[in-house]
Formats: sequence, structure tokens, C-alpha cells
Amino acid sequence: MAGPIRSILIVGGGTAGWMAAAALQRTLGPHAKVTLVESEEIGIVGVGEATVPPIRDFNVMIGLDEAEFMRETKATLKVAIVFQDWGRIGARYTHPFGTFGPGPTLGDFQQTWLALQSKGRVGPLGDYSICWRAADAGKVGPRDADPRSPRHGLFTAYHFDATLYARYLRRVCEGRGVERVEGKVVEVVQRPDDGFVDSITLEDGRSLSADLYIDCTGFRGLLIEGALKTGYEDWSHWLPVDRAVAVPCARTEPLTPYTLSTAREAGWQWRIALQHRTGNGYVYCSDHIADDAARETLLANLDGEPLAEPRLLRFVTGRRKTYWDRNVVSLGLSSGFIEPLESTSIHLVQAGLVRLLQHFPDRSFSPVNIAAYNRRLGREVELIRDFVILHYHASQRDDTPFWRQVAAMPIPDSLAERVEAFRDRALLYQVGADEYFSQASWLAVMYGQGIRPRMFNPLYGYSDQDRAAAGLRNVSDVFARTVEALPEHEAFLKASNMWSGDA
Repeated sequence: MAGPIRSILIVGGGTAGWMAAAALQRTLGPHAKVTLVESEEIGIVGVGEATVPPIRDFNVMIGLDEAEFMRETKATLKVAIVFQDWGRIGARYTHPFGTFGPGPTLGDFQQTWLALQSKGRVGPLGDYSICWRAADAGKVGPRDADPRSPRHGLFTAYHFDATLYARYLRRVCEGRGVERVEGKVVEVVQRPDDGFVDSITLEDGRSLSADLYIDCTGFRGLLIEGALKTGYEDWSHWLPVDRAVAVPCARTEPLTPYTLSTAREAGWQWRIALQHRTGNGYVYCSDHIADDAARETLLANLDGEPLAEPRLLRFVTGRRKTYWDRNVVSLGLSSGFIEPLESTSIHLVQAGLVRLLQHFPDRSFSPVNIAAYNRRLGREVELIRDFVILHYHASQRDDTPFWRQVAAMPIPDSLAERVEAFRDRALLYQVGADEYFSQASWLAVMYGQGIRPRMFNPLYGYSDQDRAAAGLRNVSDVFARTVEALPEHEAFLKASNMWSGDA
């Protein structure tokens, strides 16, 4: 039946569910009723606390006040991810936000830098990223909208308590007219003629129906898999980590504006500094370490007193074969899972929502439109998958069976081509407009983990190298002075009214 969507039912809460409610209510306003059903009995995963810069755009899109959001979620700012012991034990590098060099480039920064490096005329890579320098200095500040300003490249994201974020969004959404229904779903009723979801039944017998359903039921995928049986594409042969143990600990000084990822025997450990505590977790492969040993490893490597019992999470890296099927769109963990190494879990919720708004249906649910959504989002997820696999593939560690396994495993052809193009002549490129990770990101990880190009593009050897060296020297000096003038992380949050009084 054609006609506009008049009702949307979001099944499941948590970060994904309330992000969906906020985005859909803000966009549709009075034109469609947005309802969210969730059960207090069903806990949310609530582990993902690190984000990437597009989250700022999402918060603006749904009309959040940044200072209030920061206070309510005990948030801090993030300018980078720092990787410890990944390329080899003792090695450390940074994956900063933003670009290297004076601004956006068409792939020529690394060529210029390598040409000058071959003659000993440049400093280390981090000198040419303002976010890398800010991470090293523990400083943050506002990004300048003027592209001529060095602070134009000072991109930031957030660390926040995901449970508090969902709770905050719930209050905002309910204040704007989103209806929340408490209840546990026990049945999904489908139309007999075409299999579309017709209604859901709650434990107390109530029935809820809508034109469009958003599945935010986590790994269960109650609608997209439980009812529609779309199938799951398992990527664990490329990303074999399958468990995480997480625990908060007391915060320590200073308040670092970056996520720390430290490679361990059978995976890696995250450290995320919030206003009121530090989030920690060990993501690991259960084939190579027992759960109890992983738990003990995590507890032995905290820098503050643990504040709770560690929580164990199990997952299979991969994705739904179809994200949107008939009148059901899956978001968050119900759509798939890529480990949180590059802080993309919440970003993929946002990406799914943005694509949904771009491909928003009417009640005819055009198969052409749905197929285009699935193709676009699928490609975006595959590109993120490849970037995460790169971290394991590029490691030179061979000290444990896990690291030997991931170093020797086959990788997707799409990733192999990019690695070889960089190794051959430092070539970096984007794969379409929907790719999230930039050339700067690929450079940071490939070079940071020890992949060295055999040569650079010979055209860059013909350039005026005196002028190029002077230009990069100036960039380095300007970034150094700019970062020196920035406030310390905690001081900036307090001065900007972003600090929670009970943090």
C-alpha cells in the first residue's frame, strides 16, 4: 500500500534505539508517530564509550546542547587513538583525527614527506598532525571554522558513558513526544501474504504495530533474524577475537584526550578516560586465552582501583546479510558487529540512520530503494572491516600463537590491493564517497605499524624540495605553537561548562 509512513516502532533501547528515536523524531516531527519499546529486564551492552568525529554532527542534527550533553554523560574529548605494542613490543604510534600537513590533500602529503625523508629533511610523521601533537601534550580546544587557522584541523570526538548517553537521549526524546513502552517482546507476527512484520506481542499480551520497524534488539536480532531470517555473514576468519571482558576503574591523572589501545597476548586492551572513571576492557580470541586468564590480565593492567566486577561479552564479528528487509531496518548490534578497535560501533549506528533518512521509504517499500540502502551501507561496513583487519595484518609481532595466526591469515583482496599499493610506491586513495577512513588514517596505521614503501612517486623527487621542506617546517612550527597555547584537557572542560559537578 502506497502512502507516507505514519508510524515507526523501535524495538529495543540502548544507544542504538534512542539514537534512532532522536533522529527520526527530529526529522519527521508531527508527520509520523515514533514509539520505542524496551524492557528494563534486558540489560544493554553499554561498553562502547569511544566515538569518532561525525558523532558531533549527529548531536547537532538532533539538537543537543554540547555542554549539557557532556555533563550528563560524564564525557571527555578525544583527538586520537594511541596504539601501544601493536607493530612490535615497545613500539607506539598515534592514529590522529584530521589530516597530515597544512590541510586536505589529494594524497600528496606522504609523497612529499617521503621524498624529503629520503634526504633527512623532515621530522617524524607526528610533527605534521595537530591532533597527534595535542594527544601527546594532553591538550584540547575548540576547532576553528576558518580553514586558514591551524585549529581548523583540530577535530575532536567524545568518550562518554554509553549507558548515560542512552538515558540522556531517552529524556530528550520523551520530552519531544516519543512514546516509550515498557515490555518484553514474546512474538513477532508477520503478514501471511508477504512476510512483512504486522505487529509484535508483549509478554503481558499487548500488541503493537507500525508501518516501519527498527530492530535495535542487540545480538539477538529479534526481528531481522528471529522473524525474517536474513542470515549472518561471519567474518571471524579475518577478525578472530570473539570475546571481551570489561571493567571500570577509578580515574587517574592526567585526563588523557585519546583512547589507548595496548596489544596483549591474545588481543588488545582499551583504556578510556571519562570525567568520573576510566573504562577498560580486554578484547581477545578465546582460542588463545581462557576467560579467567583474560580477566586476570585485565585486572593486572589497570591504573586505578576496579569499581565493579568485570563483565564478559561474547560476539561473532560479521554482519547481517541484509540490513533492511521488507519493513524492518536493523541498527547497532542487531545489524552486525565489528570489534571496537577503531571506535566505529556508535558510528555505524549513525551511518545506518543517515542512510535510512536518505533512503526513507513510503508504505510501498520500494525494493529498488531498499537494495540501494543495503549496497551502500554494506560497502561502508566492508571498508571499515578492512581497516580494522589492517591493524592485525600489519603487525610484526610473532611472540604468541595469536599474533602468528593473524600475521599469516589470508586477508580480503580489497585490503591486499591497498596494502600493496602503499608498499609499492606509497599510494593512498579513497574508495568512493561513502568510505569513512581517510588517506591520513590509512597512512597513520600502515606507516605506524612498520609498512615501508619501496619508493615514492618519482614526480615528487623533481619538485622544489627546498620550498617543500620550508613549507613542512612551517607547518610543524605552527602546530607546535598552537598546541602549546591550548589548555589542558580537564581545564578546558571546566572552563567550557562541560564538567559534571559530581564527576
